[in-house]
Amino acid sequence: MSDRARLGSLAAIVVVVFGTTAFLTLSGTLTIDEVRDWVEANIREPVRDLGALGPLLFILVGALATVALFPGPVLCAVGGVIFGTAVGIPTVLATIVLGAVLAFSLSRWWAHDAVERAAGPRTKALRAWVGRRGFVAILLARAAPGLPYNLVNYAAGLAPVSLIAFASATALGAAPRTAAYVALGGSFGDLRSPEALAAVVVLAVMAIAGGTLLARDLRAAAARAPGTP
Repeated sequence: MSDRARLGSLAAIVVVVFGTTAFLTLSGTLTIDEVRDWVEANIREPVRDLGALGPLLFILVGALATVALFPGPVLCAVGGVIFGTAVGIPTVLATIVLGAVLAFSLSRWWAHDAVERAAGPRTKALRAWVGRRGFVAILLARAAPGLPYNLVNYAAGLAPVSLIAFASATALGAAPRTAAYVALGGSFGDLRSPEALAAVVVLAVMAIAGGTLLARDLRAAAARAPGTP
């Protein structure tokens, strides 16, 4: 099989995996072991055959999936299953940052009016917060639990924050959590391994620290501007 044919086959497989995994995982009809076994049987070998093109294809398809609001934790876990932790972490982080930049650009330059019209109350509130705090808001949004990661991408595009500040804050804030989710994906089948346990600790620390810093920032903002939501 030629490299082009392998590339096309892998692209189709990855798209199907992303869509199917999201649907079945969210519906509760798919277990972690089933995801791992299917990915190992149907994707790892094509990726290895492609060599360096495998991670590049994952970055491209995953970034487009991020623009389409694909769940980030699922994307990270699939990357961990496919590539393992060492290769998966930089690959998935590049995917996350590229997808965020594409969504930001779509919101700011390519479809600003459409995004503005479609923005709901949460997106508008995020835009106002990002506009006030800039880099700090993006950094906290990536670290704190509960904030809609993909909506932050679009809200930031509508806010007065630079692309450089947005991309750098995204990379810095998303790195620990991305590494943890990728490590969990790479540890499917052995979630008691030191790698998996360390990932759980990182996620817990990020949740506590990010939530505390976010709450402190919002309290400070409310103190400076009473009555601001």
